[in-house]
Amino acid sequence: MAQMNRENPKISFQDIEHFEQKFNIIFPKDYAEFLLNSNGGNPKESAFKTNFNDGEGVVNKFYGIGNMKSNLGRVFEVLEGEIPEEFISIANDPGGNEILLGISEGYYGKVYFWIHDIESEDEMDNMFILAGSFTAFFNSLY
Repeated sequence: MAQMNRENPKISFQDIEHFEQKFNIIFPKDYAEFLLNSNGGNPKESAFKTNFNDGEGVVNKFYGIGNMKSNLGRVFEVLEGEIPEEFISIANDPGGNEILLGISEGYYGKVYFWIHDIESEDEMDNMFILAGSFTAFFNSLY
């Protein structure tokens, strides 16, 4: 199971609720628990397998809630219109690609890899599923 090297400042359940209300989303329970436990940060085990080109990716950092450089809300606003509205970016890789979490029906709770420099005709042509849940994705890091 993956662990965190460095965590962001702790937050409360009320902080999560405030974020969800502000952005009109509801986090999957396992991701909300992750935020309560570490509020994002840098994972000790950071590599993950991708299901395209037998590739591998690396989590640079998980975003957190609060006054920090890797702010989940700021990233949400910056990527609005760039990524499909059914998702929120929860992490990035060193190349500027994003790890997305499904926040609407059909995708809810699933984790995807969004590659920013692939030209796509359909808004999901540059997205690849990584795991069926945040827990499955986090536990698959090595």
